[in-house]
Amino acid sequence: MDLINNFDVRDFGNLELLAKQVVEGFIIGLHKSPFHGFSVEFAEHRIFNPGEDPKNIDWKVFARTDKMYTKKYEEETNLRCQIVIDASSSMYFPEPDFDGKKKMNKLLFSSLAAASLMNLLRKQRDAFGLSIFDDAVKYHTRCKSSTAHYRLLLSHLQKLIDNPVNDKKTSTAESLHQIAESIHKRSLVVIFSDMFEQGDINEMFAALQHLKYNKHEVVLFHTVDKALEIDFEFENRPYIFIDMESGEKVKLQSNQVKDYYVEQVAKLKENLKVKCLQYRIDFVEADINAGFRSILQSYLVKRSKMRI
Repeated sequence: MDLINNFDVRDFGNLELLAKQVVEGFIIGLHKSPFHGFSVEFAEHRIFNPGEDPKNIDWKVFARTDKMYTKKYEEETNLRCQIVIDASSSMYFPEPDFDGKKKMNKLLFSSLAAASLMNLLRKQRDAFGLSIFDDAVKYHTRCKSSTAHYRLLLSHLQKLIDNPVNDKKTSTAESLHQIAESIHKRSLVVIFSDMFEQGDINEMFAALQHLKYNKHEVVLFHTVDKALEIDFEFENRPYIFIDMESGEKVKLQSNQVKDYYVEQVAKLKENLKVKCLQYRIDFVEADINAGFRSILQSYLVKRSKMRI
């Protein structure tokens, strides 16, 4: 079971602890699954063989799995990973309930997923950086692998969670062009975005192509609330729909537009998938209600294919 089902979102005040719990649960799941080979790569563990020095046995893993693994360490950084988060106002959907209780939204999901990836990267002694954008790049760091760097980035993610701002528009294309030029060549670029942006969609595709042109490997996590944003599963009653980036309001009966809406969003999604396939970008649908396992597993699959 994914950790997302086991904690209250109000506990997001300790992002480091939650990321640790997500990763530890994921590692345990891999130890018990056919994906065991991945755990050897990313968790810095390998099977203990008789005759080896027992001092490197990970007894915590033994206690959970009843199997012996030894810790494996790399002397040098193997990988640079730039994590890019869309922090425009649409990423704060769904908004809190009328009682003000915080619930999972796209920004919360992306932040915890990013923190969990950084936790994994740190375990592997890989370097990681963070870029945050809305209508422009608002925060950008180079890749490092230190604990101090990790905690600094977590503090910036926490600020995103704690301080939602309305009417922040998106400039995905311009931001990705800037990021493509400012990071080390041949990095792994991981993007969390709903990719909902007004304007010419070809500009957004050109920015993704720019990342590939600069020799980066790219994984796009298309971050959505699938039930509401893709399948439009609203009750059949009148709603006032509000554009979170412009404030524009539209009052309508949900079933009157559902078929048309679902069709148009499906076209957008399919167009994204085709373009990503064309540019050799990994496209992964990240449903905020489906947990973090697919995020971490997609990263591992990508990493295993990269020559480092």
